[in-house]
Amino acid sequence: MDTNNTHPGVPPAEIWQRLSANLEGQGYRSRLVSICHVSELQAGLEKYHQMNCFDPGFYRERLANFEYRPAIDFQETRSLIIVAYPHPQTRVFFTWQDRLVPLIIPPTYLHGSRDDKYVQNLVAVTLQPYGYRIADASLPIKLLAVRSGLGAYGKNNVCYVEGLGSFVRLVAFYSDLPCSADSWREPQMMEACQTCSACVRKCPTGAITPERFLLNAERCITYWNEKPGDIDFPAWLDPTWYNCLIGCLTCQLICPQNKNFLPGSQDGAVFSQEETAWLLRRISLDRLPVALAEKIVQFDLVDYLEILPRNVPVLLKKTEVNPAAQQEDV
Repeated sequence: MDTNNTHPGVPPAEIWQRLSANLEGQGYRSRLVSICHVSELQAGLEKYHQMNCFDPGFYRERLANFEYRPAIDFQETRSLIIVAYPHPQTRVFFTWQDRLVPLIIPPTYLHGSRDDKYVQNLVAVTLQPYGYRIADASLPIKLLAVRSGLGAYGKNNVCYVEGLGSFVRLVAFYSDLPCSADSWREPQMMEACQTCSACVRKCPTGAITPERFLLNAERCITYWNEKPGDIDFPAWLDPTWYNCLIGCLTCQLICPQNKNFLPGSQDGAVFSQEETAWLLRRISLDRLPVALAEKIVQFDLVDYLEILPRNVPVLLKKTEVNPAAQQEDV
């Protein structure tokens, strides 16, 4: 497509300014970087892999399947657009021993596809009148955000975005919008982390250590409670450490850089005692009662149906010992 003939009086830099302002108006943050940096993302991950910085299982499951080229054809792919937007945590209620027990799902897990699509449409609608397009980008998004200057790493290896903290969802797109200059840089840790060890002290598993920059991901609670439901928790994981139905919020909630950005909560599904019993039986979606299956779909829990029978009982038993425990954790 000849974009110069579409709006010859509007230079790409001004188009980006308009798009960035539109995103800012929604409470989002964004960056535009040259497509040339994609090879650096790939090379950076491969370097760490060759240096044995990643647990082999973690690398194979989480880092080996990125797509370093767009799935659709552009006349010329020129840039990457990265957007960060705030995301709430969700309380899912299970009825257990005649008590309604709220279990937390951290930000970014639920309704991500829907919310990413909203951002994608906003970007696409802004660029379309100028003749430019976008396509989904399956890239190491946290590393991309940090190297683009959109965010910085915490000592916990979580990405923090200025003005939003770490409770954000990140989404990236390939585009044919030219990028004349960008803010590409080496990976950086927040300056505040240099003199703070709150997350190191609070992490119960020792996944965060002062000896290395990268997280010991194989020690992270999140890594284990996101695994398929037929994989048991390792014996060294103390059940009292769990605080979320999926993932973990311990290091982010204790972080001083998040004190002004603690995530709001939205209420999700409420399961009766009978429905809770069904969910703990490890049954596929098509074999659940119709109303329960519809509720699972409505509240975006389909991807987590398999792990509920393993994760839910751990947290329910924790609340048996201390009914206020779940509320204290969040």
